[in-house]
Amino acid sequence: MSKLDDMKAKDMLLLDVRGKTSITDYLLIASGTSTRHVKAMSDEVVVTAKAAQLPPLGVEGEREAEWVLVDLGDMVVHLMLPKTREFYQLERLWEVPASAGPAPAGESS
Repeated sequence: MSKLDDMKAKDMLLLDVRGKTSITDYLLIASGTSTRHVKAMSDEVVVTAKAAQLPPLGVEGEREAEWVLVDLGDMVVHLMLPKTREFYQLERLWEVPASAGPAPAGESS
């Protein structure tokens, strides 16, 4: 996270999603100021992970760089343009408590 801080990542948020999904334990979400900034941040995440002997399991979205996902196994890093982040609202999606299930039939939340 400090590398992204150094690169002026905006609105960084680390979400603990243990118990909500089996895919990963943590989501790191941050915004970049441009596609070039998002791409540079994702490149730095990949370089830093490889230097720590933790090569990414996958990287998606580098070409367009509006939303780049770096899968580090226990952590998935989402680097996005602000408009993309606002549209998908990942923070809101993962706010739901792990124990919350679907509302009973006929009820809405």
